[in-house]
Amino acid sequence: MTATAERGGRVSGEQDGPVPPRRARDSYALFLLPGVVAFLAVVIVPFLMNTGVSLTDWQGVGRPEWAGLANYRELTDDAEFWESFRHSLFMVVAMAVLPTGLGLVLAAALSDWVGKHFGGRTASVLRACFYLPQVLPIAVAGIVWSWILAPDDGSLNELLRVVGLGSWRHDWLGDPDLALYSVMGVMVWVQLGFPLVVFMAGLERVDPQLYEAAELDGAGWWRRFLHITVPQLRPEVHVVLTWCTIAALKVFGAVYVLTKGGPGGATNVPSYFSFATFFEKTQVGYGAAISTVLTVIILALSLVGLRLQTRAEDAEEGHRT
Repeated sequence: MTATAERGGRVSGEQDGPVPPRRARDSYALFLLPGVVAFLAVVIVPFLMNTGVSLTDWQGVGRPEWAGLANYRELTDDAEFWESFRHSLFMVVAMAVLPTGLGLVLAAALSDWVGKHFGGRTASVLRACFYLPQVLPIAVAGIVWSWILAPDDGSLNELLRVVGLGSWRHDWLGDPDLALYSVMGVMVWVQLGFPLVVFMAGLERVDPQLYEAAELDGAGWWRRFLHITVPQLRPEVHVVLTWCTIAALKVFGAVYVLTKGGPGGATNVPSYFSFATFFEKTQVGYGAAISTVLTVIILALSLVGLRLQTRAEDAEEGHRT
C-alpha cells in the first residue's frame, strides 16, 4: 500500500495542497484579461502614440511632418525645460521628503502618545483630519488656498494684519521669489495624510513589547522613535518615498489652479510645461517630447524604487533567519 501511495503521488504528509487541474489554471487568466486590455488601452497605446507624435513637427491640425529626434535635441538646449525640472526637485522635497519625515513623527506621536493618553478614538479622529486633504479634489483645495493666499483680502494676510505683523503681508502667489515656496507649502498640506496613514498602519505590526522594554530601560520618546519606530517602518518608508516622488514629478493640478506656472515661470513644472506647449503654444510634437521624457524618468525612478524596496525586504528577511 505504501508503494501504491508513492507511485500515485506524494504521501499525504508531504502534500502541499491540491493542485488545480490545467483547465482551472488556464481559466484564471481570464480574470486578468480585462485588466490587461485596460492597461493596453489606457497606458501602452497612448504612450506609443505620444512617442510617435514626439517625432514629428505638428501644430495639431493638418498633416504631421516627420522630424525625427529634432524635438529631443531641442530639449537639451531649452533652458525653460531644465528650469521646470529644477522646480520638480523642490516639489519632491515638498511632496516626498517633508511629508515622509513629518508623517513618521506624527504617526509615532499619535500611536505612542496620543493613543495612550487620550485613547485610540482620538488618535483615529486626528488621523482622519490629517488625511482629509487627500480626499479633497485638488481643484477644490487649490481654489481654497488661492483665497487664503490672495494678496488683498486673503485670510493669511488678514491674520498677519490682525496679530500686528502687517509688514509680513505679501502677494504669496504673485511674487516670483515666494510663489514656488507657497505652492510647496500647499503641497505639504495636501500630501501629509498619505504617509501618516501608511505609517500608522505599519505600526500595527510592531511588537508593543519593544516599546515597553525600551521604556523600562529609560529610553525617552525620541530614542524609542529613532531606534524602534524608524527601523521597523523601513519597508513603508521605501513605499511612501517612491509613491510620493512619482506624484511630485507628475504634479499638475495644483500648479494649474494656483499659479498656471507663473509668475514668469517661477512655478513651472514639466507636466504643466508640456501642457502649455501642447495646447497653448500648439507645438504638439515638442509638447509630446516633453511628456515622453517625463514618463521615461518616472518609469526609471519607479523601477529603482521597487528594486531598493525588494533589496531592503530581502535583507530584513536575511536578518530574521
